[in-house]
Amino acid sequence: MAAKIKKGDRVVVLAGKDKGRQGNVLKVLPKESRVVVEGLNIAQRHTKPSQGDPQGGIKNKEAPLHVSNVALLDSNGKPTRVGFRVEGDKKVRVAKTTGEVING
Repeated sequence: MAAKIKKGDRVVVLAGKDKGRQGNVLKVLPKESRVVVEGLNIAQRHTKPSQGDPQGGIKNKEAPLHVSNVALLDSNGKPTRVGFRVEGDKKVRVAKTTGEVING
């Protein structure tokens, strides 16, 4: 199945503790159907001191969100669903709200 949300896309969170907040996708985990969004769904990790990090302590890290809980933002800044269309010999992503081709 083609990816509806890709790395670098601007998304809004639809459900959860960060509902309504926006961010860019840092990583897509297709096997788990999850995405990591910059600055959202922050989890604290307690890390032991190690050679790479001699200080250790409590670190903040973005945790993955389920892909169903985020929506792509269209050119107007509104959440949209994603469809696909074949233009020439290329399959492109299309915003359902505006019908525009999504770059990337």
